Amino acid sequence: MIDGVEWQVAPGLVPYDVALRDMEQRVADIQAGEAHERVWLLEHPPLFTAGTSADPVELMNPQGFPVHDAGRGGRYTYHGPGQRVGYLNLDLGKRGKDIRCFVHDLEGWMIEALEKVGVSARREAGRIGIWTGQGAEEAKIGAIGVRVKRWVTLHGFSINVDPDLSHFGGIIPCGIEEFGVTSLKALGIDAGMDGMDAALKETFPAFLQRLKKD
Repeated sequence: MIDGVEWQVAPGLVPYDVALRDMEQRVADIQAGEAHERVWLLEHPPLFTAGTSADPVELMNPQGFPVHDAGRGGRYTYHGPGQRVGYLNLDLGKRGKDIRCFVHDLEGWMIEALEKVGVSARREAGRIGIWTGQGAEEAKIGAIGVRVKRWVTLHGFSINVDPDLSHFGGIIPCGIEEFGVTSLKALGIDAGMDGMDAALKETFPAFLQRLKKD
């Protein structure tokens, strides 16, 4: 527990449909007052998810990975081994009831955690996700897609630790085709999944505090 929020790390690869059912059940239980809020860190097998704004022309999928309707905001996103996915089931009913602030603070949490492992990351106006590098080296390292049901959040974020970056070629990630995708490994950072998780855990309490103030 961190400030009343369960912190779970799933072993192995979690099928997407299993994760979706689990999230939906956790949200219902939180709404009923029968479960704690949760951060759930996991990895998926290779797959694509389609958000509510997904455009079929942005899906090429030459390797035939499964495509799942996610029910979250956003467009197409890739998930796969070597990518840290974080699903957040937080009760915004007691944390400000401000979805815009929640997303902004979630971005800030990712940026702070990446800084802990040696990545200078940032937001970019008019673009979705978390970015690093300049000029020809500019690339996306993290993605965000959330949904809120009766003020309880589902879905969350992903950070590329050491995924197969060629798999991203099956989509136009989040509809942005002018820039590439990178990872900790591609940037020469060997923090690994454990190091990324430790950085996320260390910076999580400050993220919660910002939510309470908003």
